[in-house]
Amino acid sequence: MSKEIGITVKKAENFSEWYTQVVTKAELADYSSMKGFMILRPYGYSIWEQIKEHLDRRLKETNHSNAYFPLLIPESFLKKEAEHFKGFTPEVFWVTHAGDNQLTERLAIRPTSETIIYDAYSKWVRSWRDLPLLINVWNSVLRAEITATRPFIRTSEFLWQEGHTVHETKEDADKEVMMILEFYRQLLEEQSAVPVLLGYKSEREKFVGSLYTTALEAMMPDGKALQMGTSHNLGQNFAKPFEIKYLGRDEATHYAWTTSWGVSWRIISAIIMLHGDDRGLVIPPRIAPIQVVIVPIYYREGDTAAIAEKAAQVSDQLRKAGLTVHVDTREQYTPGWKFNEWELKGVPLRVEIGPKDLEKRQVTMARRDDSKKTMVPEDTIVQEVTRILEDIQKNLYARAKTALDGSISTAMGYDEFKRVLDQRGGFIRSCWCGVTECEDGIRTESGATIRTIPLQPESTFSGCVRCGKPATKVVYFARAY
Repeated sequence: MSKEIGITVKKAENFSEWYTQVVTKAELADYSSMKGFMILRPYGYSIWEQIKEHLDRRLKETNHSNAYFPLLIPESFLKKEAEHFKGFTPEVFWVTHAGDNQLTERLAIRPTSETIIYDAYSKWVRSWRDLPLLINVWNSVLRAEITATRPFIRTSEFLWQEGHTVHETKEDADKEVMMILEFYRQLLEEQSAVPVLLGYKSEREKFVGSLYTTALEAMMPDGKALQMGTSHNLGQNFAKPFEIKYLGRDEATHYAWTTSWGVSWRIISAIIMLHGDDRGLVIPPRIAPIQVVIVPIYYREGDTAAIAEKAAQVSDQLRKAGLTVHVDTREQYTPGWKFNEWELKGVPLRVEIGPKDLEKRQVTMARRDDSKKTMVPEDTIVQEVTRILEDIQKNLYARAKTALDGSISTAMGYDEFKRVLDQRGGFIRSCWCGVTECEDGIRTESGATIRTIPLQPESTFSGCVRCGKPATKVVYFARAY
């Protein structure tokens, strides 16, 4: 593969350019003519479909249903929850005209769906028998927060899922929040091989209008954190202004408790950054749209039919075993060119079948994660492919988990905190007094924010990292995307 087609910079030397090249040259996405927007190409969309399929199945197994709500939201709906409205106003795209006619009320293009959904819920919820109401939505949202497009990380429009549920009690809502957080952890760690820290957000960093926010944070190779998903208990902060009330078991009327939660195509950016190398993408097998690519190798004209037949047989065997397989039968490209292209696209395992393989009744397998090649007898192909794919999955997670663990530093004083942040980045584990002024000061002075407050509180080991006063919490700071 020519330098023009392949990756031309090293990941360790120019991380930003490397990332951009992987996204565009692996044909995941392309830049749109509109600033802040990107085009999700078929290969990138196929990865999103894998993510969607896994999470959608888990949600349906727990009685969540999918629905769809309008793209446009009346401004009056946003204003009903004042804190929520204030938090999103700077990011909202507004529709002010229908054709040449000015609208009597501005319509927001969905920055998130709480308000339009809860208006409907106020009509649907009448009794405790209607609860819990468990609805998920797959859609896109628009937020005008972009100065420069970073595909899958910062775009004005992005694909995501947002769940919105209604419950009788705070305890029921709490259980929902934590169940979804665990679903997200499974999606990230077990499917995408992206290790994360789980925890609460501070009051300053929580979702606007929520009672509390839980989140999953990953660490990227450039030392910056990437928020991978959030799950919020909204308390009754939306139920009250939207009049979501129900007749309880005690025959009295009560305001309901609501939750919201979401992950986006940002997961794809983490997969790229954590697992990719100087040759391009490396996709974990459980999330890969193509797990195995078969490349027939024709050296002599007389071998073509037999090798093609063997490739088709192997493909059928693997598909029957539940694997996703592609046979590259293109005649206009050499085997070497194909090898490089599929490595760029990150397919976990390549199976080569040439004349010598045919003679020896074997195939050659090449792993994408470590480039190791093995010769496998044809009667053990399915078993070996299954074993190797599982080994690749475990290897990618183990490497990323080692990197995550190695990214965590502990700082007891502010000078040490700033030095570590500037020299190596990553997560910095420190004690905090719980005062917002200290949190804001750290953000202003260093660019770092509280990424997580551990779900299980850790014992404080020093005074507040900034002011030195008695600490109330151990938290994890980092600079973030």
